Amino acid sequence: MTDEAGIAERARRLFSGPIEFLKSAPKLEHLPQPTVPEIAFAGRSNVGKSSLINAVTNRSKLARASNTPGRTQELNYFDVGKPLTLRLVDMPGYGFAEAPKDMVKRWRFLINDFLRGRQVLKRALVLVDARHGLKDVDRDIMKMLDDAAVSYHLVLTKADKVKPTDLDATIEAIRTEAAKHPAAHPLILPTSSETGSGIAELRTAIVEAAQN
Repeated sequence: MTDEAGIAERARRLFSGPIEFLKSAPKLEHLPQPTVPEIAFAGRSNVGKSSLINAVTNRSKLARASNTPGRTQELNYFDVGKPLTLRLVDMPGYGFAEAPKDMVKRWRFLINDFLRGRQVLKRALVLVDARHGLKDVDRDIMKMLDDAAVSYHLVLTKADKVKPTDLDATIEAIRTEAAKHPAAHPLILPTSSETGSGIAELRTAIVEAAQN
C-alpha cells in the first residue's frame, strides 16, 4: 500500500469511528486545551458548511444548519477518534448582509484572534459554492488566512449542481487566483454532500494536514 493509500485508509477508519460534539466557544477563553491538531471549516453563510461537516463525519445531524444566515457566532468543536486524534472546528459563517455591524465586528475580532493565536490549527478549509465561484467575502477570509499564515484548502461545495465542463472551468479559475495567495494549498477539492463525491478525498486531506 502506498503512503497516500495508507493515509486514505486511515482517514476512512477514523471518520467511521467515534465523533462527538465537544463544545461551543463564543470567546477565545472558552476554547478547549490545545492538545491535538485542529482543522477549521470556514465558509460564507448558506454555502453548505453544516451539510459538508455531516458528510465528512458520516453523521446526519452532528452539525446543525441554521435557517438564519449569520446566526452561529461561535466556534463549534467536534472531537474525532478515540483515543482523541484531531478536532474539527466549525467557524461562524461570514458574509451575512443582514447582520448588525457590531455582530460583524465581533466576528472579525474572534476569527482574527483565533487564526493568529491557535498553534494547533493545522489547516483551514475555505468552502466555496461551486455554482458561484469565489466572491469578495471569500477573498476576505483568504486574506485573513494569508495574513495569519494559516495554510488552507479551497473546497467547492454543491459540485453536483454544476455541469462538468462548467465545474472544470470554475476549478481552473479558482486555481489561478489561489496561486496568488501565499497560504493557499494548490489542491482544490470539489465535493458534494448529496452524492458523496469528493468526500473521501477531503477526509484524506484533513488527516494528511493534521499529521504534518
